[in-house]
Amino acid sequence: MKDFCGTPGTVLGLVLRMSQFVFAAGSIASMATTISFFNLTAFCYLIASMGLQIIWSFVLALMDLYALVRKKVLLNPVLISFFVVGDWLTATLSLAAASASAGITVLYFHDLGHCHFGEECQKYQISVALAFLSWISTSISSLIMLWLLAAG
Repeated sequence: MKDFCGTPGTVLGLVLRMSQFVFAAGSIASMATTISFFNLTAFCYLIASMGLQIIWSFVLALMDLYALVRKKVLLNPVLISFFVVGDWLTATLSLAAASASAGITVLYFHDLGHCHFGEECQKYQISVALAFLSWISTSISSLIMLWLLAAG
């Protein structure tokens, strides 16, 4: 296998995992500080999806950090296959949750005009934006993993 940018065990790989973690945690924090996010299923799905993203990203960031300390690049084909499946799964769930939440946010708060609480509406929008940013970094990572698997 070749050593691409973003390969597990490299600095860019760690940066991608940390950005996934930070954006997902920010999305949860923004959504959880609202009063009534639990009334809408899409928002609950966003919280669940971002929670899974936090766990996945944190574990892989620890693996990247360990590999950086040991000065090894993680290029085991079985491990890369595991990364591909996990990244594609979390990327799909993150995109679905962010899209559903964005649709509800636009419908409920803009089209129907039910947003009488300005700060709460902004928190929903920030949460959705951070979820999309988490998805972008996850999709970049998943494409790199797929590329590594195909090159191996």
